[in-house]
Amino acid sequence: MSATDPRLSVLHVAQPVDGGVARVVTDLVKSQLSTGMRVDVACPDRGGLPAAVRGTGCGVHGWAATRSPGPGLADEVRRISRIVDEVGPDVVHAHSAKAGLAVRLALRGMVPTVFQPHAWSFEAVGGVGAGLVRRWERFGARWATHVVCVSEAERLTGQRAGIEAPWSVIPNGVDVERFRPEAAQSARTALGLSQREPLVVCVGRLCRQKGQDVLLRAWAAVAERMPLARLALVGDGPDAAGLREQAPASVRFVGDVQDAAPWYRAADLVVLPSRWEGMALVPLEAMACARPVVVTDVDGARESLPPGLAPHGLVPPEDPEALARALLQLLGDPPLRESLGRAAHRHVLNTHDVRHTAEAVAAVYRALLDVGPIKSRESSNP
Repeated sequence: MSATDPRLSVLHVAQPVDGGVARVVTDLVKSQLSTGMRVDVACPDRGGLPAAVRGTGCGVHGWAATRSPGPGLADEVRRISRIVDEVGPDVVHAHSAKAGLAVRLALRGMVPTVFQPHAWSFEAVGGVGAGLVRRWERFGARWATHVVCVSEAERLTGQRAGIEAPWSVIPNGVDVERFRPEAAQSARTALGLSQREPLVVCVGRLCRQKGQDVLLRAWAAVAERMPLARLALVGDGPDAAGLREQAPASVRFVGDVQDAAPWYRAADLVVLPSRWEGMALVPLEAMACARPVVVTDVDGARESLPPGLAPHGLVPPEDPEALARALLQLLGDPPLRESLGRAAHRHVLNTHDVRHTAEAVAAVYRALLDVGPIKSRESSNP
């Protein structure tokens, strides 16, 4: 069976339905449909993902599920089981921790199952909770025919936690036709922004994971040295109110936008100070637009950067002083920014084109269909 055979069908199951996970699923859906696959998506009927994939030719199935495990988990498992029975896919591809939990409990390996964590869930919690999540991931691995990690660092984090599974590392990709270079001047004019003020842009959900609180602490030093500099926080989330209380007047809260590309192009520099990631899409999208980035050295970050950018654009997590130094160095050196931006663009074209990602995922599906269900692995892992 080939990737262009219309009999090859995949059901993507996703929760969350916004942010990077939604963009990854949307890009995979479009690429897979273009190769002749039959594609369905099960996800909560809200947010960006269902809106993005409706009208593409894939089936969209409402799956009422919360972002985190809770008392409704049993009903969520039964609902996804019914959707799988209705769709009858060759492969089920579960995205992120919550979908991975429900799908594996529902199917228990009876349908070839790909689990893609998009950063391990135990990195998001601490104490006793982290231990419980690690134990579940070790146990639940028996019900995943294959685990797809977006970086070698993410795979190693899973292995160090004792998760044993067949693995593939498939780096995230971006749509290089949508995210492409454009002069900052025209982008700023379209957004009504000043041409004179240096602009740093941070795109991401306003939450602890993305580290905007660390960025605001760093920004105090940047604003002191460069009073004309401006910071735009693009996105929304649970920490929005608290961040607004901390932010000086030089910080603009843009809110959610349908398309972040104009903000990347308007930026002198894009920053993502995350506490954890698998491989974030924001730096890849920014680099596709030929913008240099500053990111924290968490899973996947170093692997996403071209070698020449790492010395200038990689800082320790939760270190506002190091972050401020990196921002000030690049803001103060326009020729270096331009050179790094060109190198970043070439790197994304060569390494992170979403078409390459889709081809690698299709190869995993084809291999799984030669293996079939995994009841034997269940019985061999008491």
